[in-house]
Amino acid sequence: MPDARSAALEIVAALRSAGHESYLAGGCVRDELLGLKPDDYDVATAARPDAVRSLFRSVSEVGVSFGVMLVRQRGHVVEVATFREEGAYTDARRPDQVRFSTAEADARRRDFTVNALFLDPLDDSAPPPGRVIDFVGGLPDLARRLIRAVGAPDDRLAEDHLRALRAVRLASRLGFEIDPDTNAAIERHSSELRGVSRERIGDEARKMLGHRSRAVAAARLQELGLDAPTLDEPPTRAPLTALHGLPADASFPTALAAWSLDRLAARDGGPHADVSLLAPRLRRALCLSNDESAALRAVLEGVATLEGRWAAMGVAAQKRAAASDWFEPALSIVSARSFPAAEAVRARRSELAALGPGIAPAALLTGDDLIGAGLAPGPSFKRTLDAVYDAQLEGRVAGRDEALALALRLAAEASPRNPGGPASV
Repeated sequence: MPDARSAALEIVAALRSAGHESYLAGGCVRDELLGLKPDDYDVATAARPDAVRSLFRSVSEVGVSFGVMLVRQRGHVVEVATFREEGAYTDARRPDQVRFSTAEADARRRDFTVNALFLDPLDDSAPPPGRVIDFVGGLPDLARRLIRAVGAPDDRLAEDHLRALRAVRLASRLGFEIDPDTNAAIERHSSELRGVSRERIGDEARKMLGHRSRAVAAARLQELGLDAPTLDEPPTRAPLTALHGLPADASFPTALAAWSLDRLAARDGGPHADVSLLAPRLRRALCLSNDESAALRAVLEGVATLEGRWAAMGVAAQKRAAASDWFEPALSIVSARSFPAAEAVRARRSELAALGPGIAPAALLTGDDLIGAGLAPGPSFKRTLDAVYDAQLEGRVAGRDEALALALRLAAEASPRNPGGPASV
């Protein structure tokens, strides 16, 4: 299957053959000129939506009123947008009116100069990747590694306040600086981010914290006063010890946990958050999914466990913790906050791995085994199986027969005829 760029070039060529001016546009041009591999490719064209629809077999009208169509070509989806200019943004998100226009007008309505470049990939007279069309000074800004608003920065930010977060994300990811005038405008407009939907803010936070430049992005958010409206909490100039120390591939929930703990320590001087309050608040602020919220809570609780009661936990509890999904992410935060504390946990984990059957052996018994032994299924099954697995982890049962004998004894001790309940295992 052709790659995404080849599919986009086929679309450009088809539009050109039908007499429509067409180029690659936006972020894909910026990234190619920087020697990066674009995540996707966009096409900008003079063709109206009806013309685009007539030229391609598979077209989705995701934003036809704005001239935006999705064309499926050779297994790839490419956004094809008609050149347009825009009216006022009274809702600080979308233009009230859109008028189809020229390539230059389309460039001048975009957010930042480095995102307003067009590329003619079919022009053989230009060196690869093609001829660049620059109406707004994007090429010099690209050379200077600068994020600068197109036109008046206050106007661009007033149109869509989320552009402040995009500027921070782009500058951090690319290793660019933000133009001083644009930077000042972001500071002036930072409080207005509160008018942006929490879903859109959450999407930008995911992209920033999910990238290895996360600590740079978070520091910029704090410096510009964007941290408060992003997280829906008071502004905090926190040292980013935990966030900076994370591995490059850390997940978004892990990074969010680290940033939150850094901020909590700066505000309150305490080592840990009240997870029962912190995780739900961040879920609301960033519109976290159920999985993201659960992972965030688990990592926060895990850090508190490893920095708190870990040393006093029994063998079975420590092994269960070490086998949990939260263990490595939480340990990476602990390591950034206190390397000696993390090394002590790692040393103990090595001891646990060498102790008895290891950290996470396959269980000797299942519910089917208990049923096969004549026990009736019920709520006590899980308690019995958990107790037997703890005994297995601690090396007190070494085979199926021993495990089953223990399960039967526990079941007998827990029966109604034994009101005293199960004895200590």
